[in-house]
Amino acid sequence: MLGAIVGDIVGSRFEFNNHRSKEFKLFDQACSITDDSIMTLAVAQALMETEKSMEPKRAYRFTDDYHRLLGQLTVKCMQEIGRKYPNCGYGSRFACWMFSDKPKPYNSFGNGAAMRISPAALAARSESEATRLSATITAVTHNHPEGIKGAEATVLAIYMAGHGCSKEEIRDRISKDYYPLDFSIEQIRPTYQFNAICQESVPQAITAFLESASFEDAIRTAISLGGDSDTIGAITGSIAEAYYGVPEEIGHKALSYLDPELRSVYDQWVEFTGRDGFGI
Repeated sequence: MLGAIVGDIVGSRFEFNNHRSKEFKLFDQACSITDDSIMTLAVAQALMETEKSMEPKRAYRFTDDYHRLLGQLTVKCMQEIGRKYPNCGYGSRFACWMFSDKPKPYNSFGNGAAMRISPAALAARSESEATRLSATITAVTHNHPEGIKGAEATVLAIYMAGHGCSKEEIRDRISKDYYPLDFSIEQIRPTYQFNAICQESVPQAITAFLESASFEDAIRTAISLGGDSDTIGAITGSIAEAYYGVPEEIGHKALSYLDPELRSVYDQWVEFTGRDGFGI
């Protein structure tokens, strides 16, 4: 989750002012958290509340009852947390959902499905758990098959990256089951345009990770592509965190952008998972 937050913050100042190079100052006074970080933290909160509510029934973890409750709490947490940050960059349809008294999924295949999903990979104990958690969380808004697919490809890449799989194994699995990864960032950078759908964001973000040499290089590669920079940065960062860990200087700087309430959710998540995302 920390990697998603880093990618979001670093990419925030380039979303509508793309920077087609890996040479830039990582953090700047113009950087900020956006809906990517806020919704990622809301998903983490929903997972924690679901687990706490199901505590007396731990033997039934990830059953149908668990997933029904997770769906309900995902809506609750996303609205309760998200409504406190009305100007953080929500798309128009998601904003309507956010402030609706009767929120319903709206058949979206936007890349918001993928940018917020990293906590599901970290909570899961198997690939199948990760993908089912992803579907439950995603479907409260992005219930279009391509929205479900984009989040699932992301969560699987994160899970594999955090469980000893090589980049080649990740590339082969994503190419086989989700998207053809038959391009390089260098090839597509000159013509890549802003696009906020999963099909045109998730494969590119995964490829940015696959081409990277380190966590920081993954973030820089993602931002250099252009397009929806904060979201591509968040998706790439979430996978890169699982594979490399987040350097302490970068992670602590990103966390300094969180207000006390959001930082509290992050700290609770670290305690809940036993993992803070830091690494060399």
